[in-house]
Amino acid sequence: MSVHTSTQTTHYHVQKRRRAQFLEDWRANHRTVVALEDVPMRETERGSRIGVYVGADGDRTTRTMDALAHEIDPGVTTTVHRHSWDAMLFVVAGRGWIEIDGHRVAYGPGDSLHIPAWAWHRGGNDAGETVRYLSFSSEPLLETMGMAIIEDAGHTPVAELPPRPPYSAGRDGSDPYAARLRRLARDQDARRSGRLHTDWDELELRNTPRGTRTTFLLDRAIGYQASGITMAMFEIGPGRAQSMHRHPGEAWLYVVEGSGESYLGPEPEGGDRHPWKKGDIIVVDHFLWHQHINTDPERTAKVVRIHMFDSLLETMRALCDPLVLFEEPPEHIRDAQAGDPSTIEWPSVTRPTWP
Repeated sequence: MSVHTSTQTTHYHVQKRRRAQFLEDWRANHRTVVALEDVPMRETERGSRIGVYVGADGDRTTRTMDALAHEIDPGVTTTVHRHSWDAMLFVVAGRGWIEIDGHRVAYGPGDSLHIPAWAWHRGGNDAGETVRYLSFSSEPLLETMGMAIIEDAGHTPVAELPPRPPYSAGRDGSDPYAARLRRLARDQDARRSGRLHTDWDELELRNTPRGTRTTFLLDRAIGYQASGITMAMFEIGPGRAQSMHRHPGEAWLYVVEGSGESYLGPEPEGGDRHPWKKGDIIVVDHFLWHQHINTDPERTAKVVRIHMFDSLLETMRALCDPLVLFEEPPEHIRDAQAGDPSTIEWPSVTRPTWP
């Protein structure tokens, strides 16, 4: 028996309505600055508290990354779980530990950690101060493709947990299937041997032509094997500004220390300035011209920047060629906006404090 399926309207009208609704929903939920006080922390069955800066679980929908705040009180060990996406953590307060596939890593304020996809993990706090950290994950991107899966195992001992999903080793042969097995096996070998932790005390910030000094926190350039999220930190001198630029893909900036404002607009002039402070997240939408300004005349501002690089932008490079995917003014305008960072008396790099 044949079954006839109909949408009751044309393909053209269905797609047009769907695209319009998508953009309407996106614009309704978009935020430029998510203030710390707008992120309530709620108790969870895992034993921790979680607040949503950006993500569908907090009514601030995004399509690439989410951003959550987590707190673990003294004496608490969370349940163990795993998921099909990977996540990056930035610690802002307290000293605790995270166990990743049975490997325990201790951390403190300012440290960064990577949780690989499908790795069992749980956190704990054996100290006397509440731990607080931010997580940034690719869950929304995996959910778009129908591949976002989470598994909670409660307090099951690590020795009883199943391993990560197996994969076939590469095999000899010149056919396309053998080539695929080798290629994917090499990729998994690399991803499962990547770096997990960056200690704050290891950081070395370097001056850039954009008027700031910066360092990688989590990136393939320093040995991480993430799904595409990259995390770096930059510091803006007192009363100074980062030079203006724009790019595709959302960029999120978590304010670690200091206060200031960000220019955002479709053109280099005529946009709006949005104030921010310690604990806020700045959301830079796709292809907006933006510039981050430190309005404090005496103290520097430290900002952690997160965006999807490899998985999203590398694909867009191919799809959008010859469109330029990173644009900034000519060097003489850039240098005038940024100033000379070598003239700034940078303070010593001390661990973040909270609040």
